[in-house]
Amino acid sequence: MRHGRAGYRLGRTTAHRASTLRNLATALFEHGQIVTTIPRAKAVQPMVEKIVTLAKRGDLHARRLVIAKLGGDKQGFTWLYTNKKATDAEKSHVNKLRDRAEQFFDIPKSEEVERNRYGELRKAPKVVKHIFTNVAAQFKDRAGGYTRIVKLGKHRIGDGGELCVLQFVGAEEGPEIGGRPSRRRKIADKRTAYAASLKKA
Repeated sequence: MRHGRAGYRLGRTTAHRASTLRNLATALFEHGQIVTTIPRAKAVQPMVEKIVTLAKRGDLHARRLVIAKLGGDKQGFTWLYTNKKATDAEKSHVNKLRDRAEQFFDIPKSEEVERNRYGELRKAPKVVKHIFTNVAAQFKDRAGGYTRIVKLGKHRIGDGGELCVLQFVGAEEGPEIGGRPSRRRKIADKRTAYAASLKKA
């Protein structure tokens, strides 16, 4: 019998599962939304909700609890900054990502990023600081339900896993939203167009 075995196992060992959930949560806080499979999204959603609730508390104990949940205070937003040797194509790609991210978050300025002489990142904004300043401020008037899962109606090519978008509420205009339009909607549009053509004739 399966007594007392709640939660998603995700086909992983305990350590691997914890690492997966931490990485998904960190990516969600950095990007505002992520594309993943439905079981993974449902597994990480409660963790993200609890972290936002702690961030709204805003005290030192809450900050330490969030750091423990995320496995350390990691450098975030490294994907938004190019090094000096980046090509024009890389720079334009990063600028597009930055514009997309600025719609949802206050993105740290590039002066806060420091690289060594080889172009490797030495210093970057911290994810936990971002959670406590930007994310908590965004949801200060909301009493829970900070994230939503939107099914994309697509399947992964490799294993056929059903994909979805896990995003913060308020980021509905994200680029990944709006998978395939429904068949019913297409038929209704055709009927409307046909009725309009008959009226014209």
